[in-house]
Amino acid sequence: MEKNRVRNMAAVAVMTALMCVLGPLSVPVGPVPFSLQVFVVYLSVYALGARRGALAVVLYLLIGCVGLPVFSGFAGGPGKLFGPTGGFLVGFVPLAAVSGWFIDRWESNVVVQFAGMLLGLATLYLFGAAWLAKVANLSFDTSMAAAVYPFIPVDALKIVLAILLGRVLRRRLRAAGTQGEPPER
Repeated sequence: MEKNRVRNMAAVAVMTALMCVLGPLSVPVGPVPFSLQVFVVYLSVYALGARRGALAVVLYLLIGCVGLPVFSGFAGGPGKLFGPTGGFLVGFVPLAAVSGWFIDRWESNVVVQFAGMLLGLATLYLFGAAWLAKVANLSFDTSMAAAVYPFIPVDALKIVLAILLGRVLRRRLRAAGTQGEPPER
């Protein structure tokens, strides 16, 4: 039992570290940059499941909040978390929870998983666009046009890539003993 706990903690730590390494890589294009954050959150949730994936995201946010430069553009600190794009950062938690729930419950149905991941993405977009509108004193429509619509095609591609890589990671982590049995349906 203790061996599995250590393996689970190590898997969460590795995925959190992956978020910290890939999260800062971004291309600035307006108020919200194109980054790998959404991809690595999806990959973490797919590989680890809903609870451990969401835990990895919370740890990533805490690491960034204390000032380490792990957010897009190598930024960190509470100013980034509470700034114009902070809603997107906080929105990673419900993205992980919603997407992870679908991934865990319909492990053999990629179509349902994809739909659930899209629903998680919509949740992220709502958090992010609403926060951006409030902080930047924009209308919600303007916020959506600037920070959501341009990202939809790229984020859909990130979902597909996360499913392809995540399925492999999930199988290997399960074989290594870092995940229990699939949840009952």
